[in-house]
Amino acid sequence: MIRYIRRAAACCLVLLVALLVNTSRVQIFQADSFNANPANRRALIARYDQPRGDILVAGRSVTGSLATDDQLTYLRTYAQGPLYAPVTGFVSQLYGTRMLEGTEDAVLSGTDPQLASLPLWNEITRARQKGGDVHTTINPAAQEAAFTGLGDRTGAVAALDPATGRILALVSTPSYDPSGIAGTGRDVNAEWARLTSDPEQPMLDRAIRQTYPPGSAFKVVTAAAALESGKVTDPKAPTKTPEPYTLPGTTTQLENEAAGCADASLLVAFTVSCNTVFAKLGVDVGLKGMVRQAQAFGFNDHRLRIPPSVAPSNFDTRMGPDQVALSSIGQFDTTATPLQMAMVAAAVVNGGELMSPYLVDRITNSNGVTVAAAAGRLLHRTVSSGTAVRLQQMMEAVVTKGTGTNAAIPGITVGGKTGTAQHGVGNKGMPYAWFISYAKSAAGQPAVAVAVVVEDAEAVRADISGGGSAAPIARDVMRAVLG
Repeated sequence: MIRYIRRAAACCLVLLVALLVNTSRVQIFQADSFNANPANRRALIARYDQPRGDILVAGRSVTGSLATDDQLTYLRTYAQGPLYAPVTGFVSQLYGTRMLEGTEDAVLSGTDPQLASLPLWNEITRARQKGGDVHTTINPAAQEAAFTGLGDRTGAVAALDPATGRILALVSTPSYDPSGIAGTGRDVNAEWARLTSDPEQPMLDRAIRQTYPPGSAFKVVTAAAALESGKVTDPKAPTKTPEPYTLPGTTTQLENEAAGCADASLLVAFTVSCNTVFAKLGVDVGLKGMVRQAQAFGFNDHRLRIPPSVAPSNFDTRMGPDQVALSSIGQFDTTATPLQMAMVAAAVVNGGELMSPYLVDRITNSNGVTVAAAAGRLLHRTVSSGTAVRLQQMMEAVVTKGTGTNAAIPGITVGGKTGTAQHGVGNKGMPYAWFISYAKSAAGQPAVAVAVVVEDAEAVRADISGGGSAAPIARDVMRAVLG
């Protein structure tokens, strides 16, 4: 009898050990896979069982949380949703997250360890902190000026503080209201289907995720390369450029829309935007020199985060001389985001120092205590201080007597560069109008750098559209920052 009891006890012990081993396997080794399983709603329910932290602009919340009777208790809300959508992105109970709602999700949802009052306290107690708040660098007046300026046109605006890299405005039109896709149900599904199928792509953040041919706005980079390489030592000296200019190795002749470009100096060519002069300068500098200069300004950077990822702007590293010529006037395969072109203007006015752009100023916990703060960080030394001064003189001449007079602000030093980029098959698409600019404070210090692109701009000739369509928007944004 005792022998059978011992056998039963041993069997029970084996079963108990097997149970413990299986429990450990499920809770420790397979926990992540179970949590990630779409059929497991516990994580989703827990995610929305408390209010989410907020995203703030100038100390004011532009997001909120609304209590509902649903199983997913708290619903995300957005104040002035279309205005700030390129900054906040969205958090949807059905479709996930985007932009700051995605990159700062751990802070906003309360799962970030830095929100804990004591180190490792959450890990030990398995407790969940209240969501933290994300304070952005956005200037609300600049954001509104950009959004109003674009109106019902398709385009984007990016504005920076040149001295720190703080992003002051990030606007993309047409936009959308993230509140419409925040919850669940048929209405949310219908709104998502409408937004994602809309040919105008309202959910595309054109300021950082869309690249465009920069056209003549890229001539700032080419001018910098010519000065830095020593191919031009005196911006007022003739450049020995014929008109028209035959692209190297071809019979294709490049002409100008502007007058007075034959043998024009760099200063004159920049002011009236001569394609021939800058195409020849690009060839004179050479592929390696042009690539080096473009990359110093941030082109071909696949690692840029603000913290949302930024689409890399492109300057080809393998080209023939004729392609280098076209790339040097912002055509061929050269493309840039509005943020990238704002970085170009910011580096020029900041004495050649390009600061890394950033969108999050600081993070606070639910008690309002700052747990993380950003600071300006040098990204690249783009050009020497002497070259930066010469570029400033040329950009300021564009505004005082060139193609960018619509950006002038009385009593304020403003520099700029217009651009009209052709695109489409045979360049028959509606031109993109560009304007990149900067403004200095009354004390002469760098105050703001702006890039504007308008997709559906009507252009009479090269650069006029940039000055007519985009420059007034940049002017209003700079005014808003200057206050």
